[in-house]
Amino acid sequence: MKKLFFIVMLIFAGTAADAQAWTGKGDQKINAGISAWGYGTGITGTYDYGLNNLISVGAGLNAYFDNYKDNDNDNRVFVFGRLNFHLKETLQLPEKLDIYPGIDIGIVGSDFGLGAHIGARYFFTDRIGVFAEFGNNGSLGVSINL
Repeated sequence: MKKLFFIVMLIFAGTAADAQAWTGKGDQKINAGISAWGYGTGITGTYDYGLNNLISVGAGLNAYFDNYKDNDNDNRVFVFGRLNFHLKETLQLPEKLDIYPGIDIGIVGSDFGLGAHIGARYFFTDRIGVFAEFGNNGSLGVSINL
């Protein structure tokens, strides 16, 4: 997996353009990647929509293949809503970078699921970037501007 991530980084490293990681109201992002810790190990997909320069709301789905909660087959999926607070403007970050703390609230199997994270997105082009979210429900992958 490290090799794949490195190859993707190399492909986009030379294509840096006028990329913006966060534009605020109406901004839309899709993230796709691996869910490496939290309720299990698997894949993740999220969508975020900017309400204003600080806040985005969205939804996501994690599908787990291993180490899922309590090793119970019913806990293989986490469906959630999310809320993020974007600090790009507050911290005066470069246009290509956004840092955001956030929460995920949803259902894991038949149980309530809660996640908290601090995430970062870095865009190489206007459309393609990478993201990482660290916390009790974290992931790594590709981020796409819509």
